[in-house]
Amino acid sequence: MTVQPPGRPPVTPDSRDHPPQAPVRAERRAVDEAESRRANGPDWDRYADDYQATHGEFLGDVGFVWGPEGLTEAEAGVLGDLEGRDVLEVGSGAGQCSRWVRAAGGRSFGLDLSHRQLQHSRRIDAATDVAVPSVLATATALPFRDDSFDVVFSSFGALQFVADIDEAVSETARVLRPGGRFAFSITHPTRWMFPDDPGEAGLVASQSYWDRTPYVEVDDATGEVSYVEHHRTLGDWVGLLAGAGFALARLLEPEWPEHHERVWGGWSGVRGRLTPGTAILVADLR
Repeated sequence: MTVQPPGRPPVTPDSRDHPPQAPVRAERRAVDEAESRRANGPDWDRYADDYQATHGEFLGDVGFVWGPEGLTEAEAGVLGDLEGRDVLEVGSGAGQCSRWVRAAGGRSFGLDLSHRQLQHSRRIDAATDVAVPSVLATATALPFRDDSFDVVFSSFGALQFVADIDEAVSETARVLRPGGRFAFSITHPTRWMFPDDPGEAGLVASQSYWDRTPYVEVDDATGEVSYVEHHRTLGDWVGLLAGAGFALARLLEPEWPEHHERVWGGWSGVRGRLTPGTAILVADLR
């Protein structure tokens, strides 16, 4: 676990719970899609081994967890009946969620920006004998035909790392069949008001919820951007979904379970028992 410096905005459990690979400086500034992609793909390649070693047991090789609170899809049931359905996971990592979908009768496929994460997916495919066909690609240019899927989902996946989020949501609408479901979990947007600290310091608001300036880490040695995350408010997400033809069906804000003592980056019982850390948005294509 890495406790982030005071004033650092909250970031996803999939990434900033590990120390940077090299000395970096943190800043808030505009970053476009190309720069975001160049930073985040290699960042995940560097971190994939540590991530799977640290969190693999919690996630499960054939498991579907929506966030650090431990809420599973078996409990939430937001994707609906998966039997015989075509399902795409955007930001699939090592394919744990997609493997669970296959075990539940769905035909799931994975997509991720990190080659190393997809190598871990192949490793777990072989270990479990539940294979998830996966592709190296980005959420803003899904390499699939129109109307290919009944369900698209992302569990703390690509969406927070994308600058051109309208393109990503439009691409999801394009590959979904009419009436198809889109569900995704993200860092709860209100977390951007607080330092990314799992202790009591992480309960004191220090920055504006409405400041949408991306969070950026820059490698001190090279001057290159090494990590980017983008913030949108809940209102932004609702507007993005509506603009792409989706109707919001549910918004889940998982409570921190009693006796759940896992600390994951800025997620902890200290914070989770008082304020939400994860938001799950569920929408249907009209």
